[in-house]
Amino acid sequence: MDDLELADWRERVARLYLSDADLVGFRAGRDELFATHPQSPIPAAQRTDFSGVRYYPPNPDAVVEAPLRPASGELRIDTGGPDGVVAYRRVAVAETPWGPLTLWWIEAYGGGLFVPLRDGTCGQDTYGGGRYLTDTVKGTFGRGVELLPGDRVRLDANYLYNPSCAYDDRWACPLAPPENRVDVPLRAGELAYHG
Repeated sequence: MDDLELADWRERVARLYLSDADLVGFRAGRDELFATHPQSPIPAAQRTDFSGVRYYPPNPDAVVEAPLRPASGELRIDTGGPDGVVAYRRVAVAETPWGPLTLWWIEAYGGGLFVPLRDGTCGQDTYGGGRYLTDTVKGTFGRGVELLPGDRVRLDANYLYNPSCAYDDRWACPLAPPENRVDVPLRAGELAYHG
């Protein structure tokens, strides 16, 4: 049954990301999922007292458009968990005002776009290992990363979110590689979880 619950979790996440909810409604929907769903990354013992994820206030300056340049090469990350070693292929680099950020393609069945990053808030206000702008394998489509015509991308850091391992150490998560680390503090998106 865990597999069916996981399939349901991913469907609900995808529906939320693809919904027409504004940022406030999106965050409320995410909190509801985290509080009630059996596949929530929030430990089961903490869900009854869970009052929601903490976020920075909406920040219009955290939305940028950037040109993309082609990139090549591969990165392999040992998750330390049942996923084993996962391969990621560079597909493009976004030349953002924050610094260059690599967009990765997950080299697994079905694949998916993955954009982890670590910024100047990590380890202080936000999770020390970094946050994600998108992981489309997990259903996070179109809010943090939106591909635009003309080899451009729209990045919205208001949708930065913590990987599951930020809530519970039963999860193993790939963290931002060195090339996706920027010194700029991105005061947008999800704050560190204190359960």
